[in-house]
Amino acid sequence: MLGSLVMAAALWSGGAGGVELKVDSDTARIDPGRSVFLTLTLRTPKGASAEPPDLRPRVRGFSLAEDFADEPVTGKDGYTTKVVNWKLVPEPCADVYKVAPFAVTVVGGESFVAGPVYFEPPADRPSAEGGIEIDPKKDLPPLSWRLVAWCAAAVAGALLVLALAVVLVRYVARRVREHLMSPIERAWVELDRLIKKGLPGRGRYKDFYVELTMVVRRYVQRKYGIRAPHLTTEEFFRELAESGKGAAASSGLREFLESADLVKFAGVEATPDMADAATDSARTYLKSDDSAGAAGTEARR
Repeated sequence: MLGSLVMAAALWSGGAGGVELKVDSDTARIDPGRSVFLTLTLRTPKGASAEPPDLRPRVRGFSLAEDFADEPVTGKDGYTTKVVNWKLVPEPCADVYKVAPFAVTVVGGESFVAGPVYFEPPADRPSAEGGIEIDPKKDLPPLSWRLVAWCAAAVAGALLVLALAVVLVRYVARRVREHLMSPIERAWVELDRLIKKGLPGRGRYKDFYVELTMVVRRYVQRKYGIRAPHLTTEEFFRELAESGKGAAASSGLREFLESADLVKFAGVEATPDMADAATDSARTYLKSDDSAGAAGTEARR
């Protein structure tokens, strides 16, 4: 409770007509870091009455935090004592810390003006010594297993993103490079890539035949403009005949596609020798068709 504080400094005392007023505080010097506790003690004689003044509009350099009034006490001498405690919070860097003069109105006696009440300003702070810290050292977080795990996860994530970016760049570069190749060059690249997969060695003959025929069909589409990958074998050769592009419709191509259809759709069990023979057949067709196309170009010149 505020009333139980020990007052260390008597800042003002006075009165008139037997009325006495005393202003005490727990400190006479302001410390911006702590509140000031002020006590007003008002004594009035028998036959007179007065109320402790309201200090809210009179303080300078403070914020009023709270106030607390004790119960009035009347002594054997007939004097009535009223005590009001005030908690004042200093404002930083205020020009002055004081309680401006205030009036004490006495009923049945002589009114008077009290104050002003001044506080000593804060003591000067000691000046800083040494030069300006140009490059302060940063406090690093303490090393712990959690920090190590977090850093390792961050590095692993960064490496994963970098690896994915490299793979994506290589894939796009390869696709662009292949797109710029001639039909026969691109067919050789796709055939070489298929052989490296080793599908027959893993027993995946049907997948191998599907991809092998797609290599040849895509070659025909790129060179002759026929939608070979989307047609059945019969539809494909029918469109070849109608288009008049007979150079591509060699008997080797028909035999190759029809034998592949037996494995893809008729359920014929393929063997490693059959897969090798199909690969050789595809190579033979690609070479012969490319040679025929080159000879036709020379003849037109």
